[in-house]
Formats: sequence, C-alpha cells, structure tokens
Amino acid sequence: MFSAVRRSAICLALGVGFTFSAWAAPARLGETADLQTRHIATVFPGRMTGSPAEMLAADYLQQQFALYGYQSDIRRFNTRYLYTTKDGHQNWHNVSASQVIAAREGKVPQQIIIMAHLDTYTPLTDNDVNDNLGGLTLQGVDDNASGLGVMLELAQRLKTVPTRYGIRFIATSGEEIGSLGAENILKRMSESEKKNTLLVINLDNLVTGDKLYFNSGKNTPAAVRKLTRDRALKLARQLGIRAAMNPGLNAKYPKGTGCCNDTEPFDKAGIPVLSVESTNWSLGEKDGYQQRAKNKAFPKGTSWHQATLDNQQYLDKWLPGRIEKRSHDVVRVMLPLLKELAKAGK
Repeated sequence: MFSAVRRSAICLALGVGFTFSAWAAPARLGETADLQTRHIATVFPGRMTGSPAEMLAADYLQQQFALYGYQSDIRRFNTRYLYTTKDGHQNWHNVSASQVIAAREGKVPQQIIIMAHLDTYTPLTDNDVNDNLGGLTLQGVDDNASGLGVMLELAQRLKTVPTRYGIRFIATSGEEIGSLGAENILKRMSESEKKNTLLVINLDNLVTGDKLYFNSGKNTPAAVRKLTRDRALKLARQLGIRAAMNPGLNAKYPKGTGCCNDTEPFDKAGIPVLSVESTNWSLGEKDGYQQRAKNKAFPKGTSWHQATLDNQQYLDKWLPGRIEKRSHDVVRVMLPLLKELAKAGK
C-alpha cells in the first residue's frame, strides 16, 4: 500500500492536469483503481443522469479508454424520470444521458461486456432533497466511482493481452433512475450481438459492504455459473479474500443470484450475467440492500445515496484503508478471471 504522502502528491497532480497515461504499468494491482476511484468521485461529484458533472465524467472516461488504446466513444440517449413533490404532485423531468463504450475486438465475434454505472443518485422526491440524498454534493465513492475505478484498471491491464473473445467496457448512466442506460444498451444491440454476448459483468458498490459478493443472474445457466460465479469465489478463497454469494435467506432472491442493478435487463433477455458488489446479504431484509451492521458511523447500515457518508473523507475516516484494499482485492480476482473467460493468448 503506497503511503498517504505519495497519494496526496498524486491527487495534487491530478488537480493541475495530471493524466493517468503516466500510470501505464502500475506496480501494484489495484493502484490505478484506487486512484481513479478517488479522482472520479472528488473531481466529478453530483454525476446525476443528464447533469453537467455526468457529461464531464463521461468525457473523462472516454479519454482514459482512448489513452489505454481502445476504440471508444460517448453514446447519448434521451430519457426521463418522475419527480414527486411533498404535496404529492408528480412531474416528468426530461434528461439527456451520456454513456461511454470502449471495445477491443477478439479473434471471433463473441464478446464479454464489463459494466459500471457512472451516475450518482438523482433525488426523486422533495423528501430526498430534505434528507440530503443524492444531489450536487454526492461524491459517490462507493456508488459507484469504485466500480468505474476497477473497470478502468482492468481495461488498462488487458489492453495488450490478446484474447479470443472481444471485450467491451461500458460506463452506463441512468442506473439510479431504473437501469435505463442498461436497457438502452440492450435495446440498441442487434440480435447477432445479443447472441454473441457470452457474459455481462457488473461492478457496483465495492467499498462499504462487509464483504464481496459474486452473484449470477436468475436465468444464467448452471454451466456458466460454474465458470463465472463459482470460479470467482474459488479464486477469492485461494487469494485469502473474504467473498461469498447470496445465501438465499430471502425467498425473492434465490441462493447465488443478485438483485437490483444494471444486470437485470440482460438477465431478463437471457444473457448470462455476473454481479460483483460489496454488501451483507444476511442483514436487514436479506435482499442485499443493507451493506453492514448499523452503528454510529453508518446509522442505516449503508452509505449509498447519502452525500454526508458516501464521500472520500468520511469513508477514509470510518473505514481506513478500505478503498485501497477493495480496489486491490477486486482486481486480483477479476483480472485472472477475465483472462480465463476471454481465453487470453488463444
């Protein structure tokens, strides 16, 4: 783990135009993910769907993928969400969302998609605003700069690795208002692209939860679950990383399956999925929403959507070393797994 002094120097450099092209070959797994997580969260807070911060973050991600040598572009789509006032009136808010797609072709048409949503929570009611949920000050370190950071490091480390299957990285938007970006991606895919998509991996909320979880989709075939979810858990055990799958304590969410993220549209379409997240499926309603035991620092047992909690300063204070550790752990599992799945060198 690099020193706090070194990290501070790097963050200072970022603020005066530093680019991550200087980190072409990071010495330690997870280092780029940690730096990118912190940079995205603190430089682009309030990344609400359709907001200026979201657009700027999308531009930044596109530039990073281009630096890593990927074909990349920004895809925009128009959508809307329903806002409810304190007196019960509902109004539609129209927004133009920005998503980033970076791809590298393989030797055959089949591909693996790796996703992480770039948007932070958009207040949907007056009560959300009064409770300081979402909004312009929400850094969204856990939800979901952490997923973006890991995705960028995976892209960086895989850029020179030849693979049989293509790899596509997608930073979605509209996740916080109903996985609208993921639905838009799926809608734009041709039948051939859908057929050739072997797996969709989603990275979301990787910091605050008690442990890492690897979950499959309800419709993911058993054979694919073995190669993806079960293989990820085996790699984690071998590396001494605390990881698990949903134990199935809530009948609505069968054992080993996930819930409520950007994989759902793909799962419903019959495309195999793998969800990577940190939470605690044994607490609360046992639906994956409560990330840890309730305490003074985390009164609700969560940090997501809460501007005063899901920020770098707060998480570093109450979970010291956690951002670095989770960045390190997730990359250590996902990098070899992706090489296996994409058939590196074949």
